[in-house]
Amino acid sequence: MWRDATLVAGRDLRVELRSRVTLNQVAPFAVVVLLLFAFALDPDRGVLERATAGLYWVAVLLSALLAIGRSAALDESDGARDALRLSGLEPGGVFLGKTAAVTVQLLVLEVLLGAGVVVLYGAEPAGIGLLVATCVTATVGVAATGTLYGALVSGSRVRETLLPLLLLPVLAPVLIGATRAFEAALGSVPADGWPWCGLLAGLALLYSVAGALAYGVLLEGS
Repeated sequence: MWRDATLVAGRDLRVELRSRVTLNQVAPFAVVVLLLFAFALDPDRGVLERATAGLYWVAVLLSALLAIGRSAALDESDGARDALRLSGLEPGGVFLGKTAAVTVQLLVLEVLLGAGVVVLYGAEPAGIGLLVATCVTATVGVAATGTLYGALVSGSRVRETLLPLLLLPVLAPVLIGATRAFEAALGSVPADGWPWCGLLAGLALLYSVAGALAYGVLLEGS
């Protein structure tokens, strides 16, 4: 399964490196979202600083919808999904590989957005370890859930609008947990963010296991 996951992740990342969709489309969109938040809240700098964590993760989540939609679309073109069915690859490995590819893309994007909130919002990270752990666990949870739901809506004529409607409510706990952990890491609230990071790790594990088990059924049924 792990070998299959490596193969699928490598394929998706190579396609992304050639197309540069994340660099040329998703990243500019995410930066524009941060800029809009900055302009909207700039008259009250205190509110902007207190809301930095939440605004950051809203921008990440909106960008993730584009990256997840792109990942799902890769299997819709040129009979790629049929090829996956006939390849003999372990469905759980396919799921983990696609999840890993989306995770890598989002982590790169989050580094860019992190620099953006430092420059635009004046954020001053106080707990680098907590920031990194939160980004990794939350991103795995988002990528795993998005990959699963991307397969669920695959083949639907309205998948571009259906995917956000199904995905956003499920990701609400991830958004809340990541925001609370980031608030603690940025020092905007006097709280311990590690319990929230632990919750994110549990959600990431839950979504990853559930996705690996269910992906085969979705792959055959789509």
